[in-house]
Amino acid sequence: MKSLKTKTSLLLLLLPMILLNAQGELKSVEGYSPKIGIMVYMLEDLKDRITQQVKDLDQSQVDFLYDADANSIGSLIMHLVSTESYYQTATLKGREWTEDELTRFGVAGELNEEVKSILKGEPIRYYLDLWDEVREKTLNGLKTKDDTWFSSNIEEGLNYHYIWYHVMEHSANHMGQIATIKNRLPK
Repeated sequence: MKSLKTKTSLLLLLLPMILLNAQGELKSVEGYSPKIGIMVYMLEDLKDRITQQVKDLDQSQVDFLYDADANSIGSLIMHLVSTESYYQTATLKGREWTEDELTRFGVAGELNEEVKSILKGEPIRYYLDLWDEVREKTLNGLKTKDDTWFSSNIEEGLNYHYIWYHVMEHSANHMGQIATIKNRLPK
């Protein structure tokens, strides 16, 4: 009986997510090797969910800071863009950013007071378009790799799979922060 209650409770907790997002199982995306395809599914799912949260925000909401230590939604999205671009360049292209890439994407590699002062006044579409641009390059690059590469080490104790797991979980972490900021937006 306890097992049925546990399963029922779990289903009730997950049901809104399943219904809203038509999800419930991880699937490897066609066109990628199996493990990379599952990572692509997770990356795309998180990006879609974050985009749904923010796509209709007005300028004051994009730039809103609920206290002196907070980050804006715009700066958090730019931070996700920066993080993905950095790891995409390092792992898929095997190099550091060019000066142009550093200027365009590196501004929010770290979130600090300087970044907060720079990342203001851009509409949410600006950040989402940059993310789309970076993601397209990520997806194209990952299509050229296979699961052997994915599980291979960059250095002792660090493989490509873990790097892309970090990009994915980084998005999930900031998705929660974005939801918190949205809950604190002035009514």
